[in-house]
Amino acid sequence: MAAAARGVLLLSLLVLLLNATFCSGDTYRRQLSLELNPGLNSSVSPLPPGINLVHIRSLGDGDTLHFLLCNQGPPTLLIVHTNSTSSSVQVDWPAFLSGNNSGSLRVEPENSVLHSNALVLVRLWEYDDLNDTADPQTVPPSSFLPPYELSRFQWGPLNSSTLDPQGPGGPEARLCGGDGSPAFSQGELCLQLSTFGSGGRAAGWPGLLHSANSSQLGFWLQGVRPRADRARFLLELQGLGRPHGPGRVEVRRSIDDEYSPSIFTVRTKHRCDRGRTVAHHPVPELVGGASYSTTQYLSWTVLAGVGAPPADSFSPLVICIMAVGLGTPLLLLLLGGVFVCVRKHRLAEGQAYRPIN
Repeated sequence: MAAAARGVLLLSLLVLLLNATFCSGDTYRRQLSLELNPGLNSSVSPLPPGINLVHIRSLGDGDTLHFLLCNQGPPTLLIVHTNSTSSSVQVDWPAFLSGNNSGSLRVEPENSVLHSNALVLVRLWEYDDLNDTADPQTVPPSSFLPPYELSRFQWGPLNSSTLDPQGPGGPEARLCGGDGSPAFSQGELCLQLSTFGSGGRAAGWPGLLHSANSSQLGFWLQGVRPRADRARFLLELQGLGRPHGPGRVEVRRSIDDEYSPSIFTVRTKHRCDRGRTVAHHPVPELVGGASYSTTQYLSWTVLAGVGAPPADSFSPLVICIMAVGLGTPLLLLLLGGVFVCVRKHRLAEGQAYRPIN
């Protein structure tokens, strides 16, 4: 049985080697830094209440990603990718605060910009799901209530209490607000921007797979008084950019492992940017789960970045379980068969006739 024990030990070492190999993942790393209100001087200080601009700089080997989150008007995430490690964000604050968005924010040098995209939070929709289908396409138009225009929300400030330069994966920024109506008297809509210096998965649920070129936007609605008995909410987002050719949506089925409670459908929006006129593409709404009226809480999670989105695969835990579950019985069966054969061979030799001298 010592041979069997050695075999199990070798299998364990093999599993550890597989785990180390697959856990290494994406080794590309970026250096992240956070800046609040870049370039702001005393001539325009203090800012109007609720007006802030967060800049997260993600420095790579030969390029830079600029993530900018602004709460002026509807909350907007701007992603700018440059081929320079010295590119910087320049803001014309008087023009920016006056609402003149044309040229008030730019990245220099301008010829280093490879492409840029923006994700704008436009509206929060509410409808009465009488049949409990969680499918807004099957709901009659009369079930939809007047939407909440996020451009009219009063957003809280971005400061030291809502910014975390040393988040779990990288700098994070949180923004919460409401429209002052009775529905939001004890509730709020919040969003959190998370950036990452390397590939992996976010620590919190749903643990989406990300790369160093990704950012994650988490939205949650909490404590808002519903206006319908079986209220459900939709969050309307708009993507802005300069695409080279039309965008496309790919539908994939995620693998069932410890990060996914079941096999589910994932929609991925692709866009190729090269510098044409600005175009607007509709983004499918994100549908919630259980009825909001029963939970008073609802959340969405979105990844936004550049390059190819990270692809899901079998996790190291699943691979290790498969290796141990399938490999151990086979190895024990093989070693047991060898042991039985050797044992029978020795017994046969012991019972054979010995020559008489």
